[in-house]
Amino acid sequence: MLSAELRAQAEKFISLLRANPALLHTPDFKFVKDFIESFGGTVPAAPPPSFKPPTDGKPEEPVPPAEPEPESEESEVELDTTGVIEDTEVPEPLEEVNPEAEISEENLEASNAKKQEAITALGENNIETAIELFTEAIKLNPVSALLYAKRGQCYLKINKLNSCVRDCSFALKINPNSAPAYKFRGRANAKLGKWLEAASDLRNACKIDFDETADEWLKEVTPNARKIEEHTRKYERKRAEKEFREKQERIRKAREEHAKAAERSKESSAPFEGEGEEGFPFNDFLGTMMDPEMREMMKDPEVAAAFQDISSNPMNAMKYQSNPKIVKLTQKLAAKFAGGMPGGMPGMPGGMPGFGGPGGPFGGAGGTPPSAPSPNFSDDVGLD
Repeated sequence: MLSAELRAQAEKFISLLRANPALLHTPDFKFVKDFIESFGGTVPAAPPPSFKPPTDGKPEEPVPPAEPEPESEESEVELDTTGVIEDTEVPEPLEEVNPEAEISEENLEASNAKKQEAITALGENNIETAIELFTEAIKLNPVSALLYAKRGQCYLKINKLNSCVRDCSFALKINPNSAPAYKFRGRANAKLGKWLEAASDLRNACKIDFDETADEWLKEVTPNARKIEEHTRKYERKRAEKEFREKQERIRKAREEHAKAAERSKESSAPFEGEGEEGFPFNDFLGTMMDPEMREMMKDPEVAAAFQDISSNPMNAMKYQSNPKIVKLTQKLAAKFAGGMPGGMPGMPGGMPGFGGPGGPFGGAGGTPPSAPSPNFSDDVGLD
């Protein structure tokens, strides 16, 4: 008899084909289609192939995604540029000095004398003379941060802004706490339209040594600097949000791909899953029918007809004992189904005779007929 497990497998197989008859037109199930048609049955026509527009033999070119427009950090900022000057002059760099170098007393005295002359010239608005005198003082005492800052002040007065920035920056290398250097460099940056740098320098100048002029200049640049700072924070926040969204989108797509890959793996390992908990296992009867050798044998019309004949009446198996092809078929089935052919499918009765043990007509297990009982010579019935 057919076991409940094999019967459930056969029912699931039939349900699968009934739900998706297009499978009968695939190479793996051609033997089932031939089997149905050998009984005079018909299968639904193959579905038409999906339409694809002609490509003239050329592969389709992917449409490149539209590039996002670059966001300008100052695109939404309206600044007051009154008093901004463009300085195209590029001053020569200064020679590096050792801040720890010792200056002789004679040079210190000479440098201080030149410094006093330069301050006097600056007060009289003789800027070029003051620059020359500060330069001479610097040569005598190249490690004085104040001398560079004061010469920078002179450059500021004649709008040589890049030279002012150069001298004040050099002064800050010698003395990072030089308030005059921060003050004059901050004013130069303001005139160049570098509002953030100007605000930073002037804040440092007032922090180190409060000066009313530096504070006034700081108030002038603060509105523009705050607008840029607020816009920069807004821009950075938007960029962070965009990066977060892109990261979330990448995670979402990765999860989808992972789920699809898992589904494909699941389908490849159990391609015909049924409605039960464990799906449809292709073993036993179905596994045998899917066997390549079995499918090849069923392509022979004579074998298919014999299989059909035996399926309709198991007793008909006896007339094929002399046909080696049919014997091979029945032996293969008998080796798989020691308990008989499954009978859960129409025309497939269970317990086909001769599909038993090695003594059966087709080499199956359990087919040897019982032998006649041996005579018992110890029986003395009827003897005197």
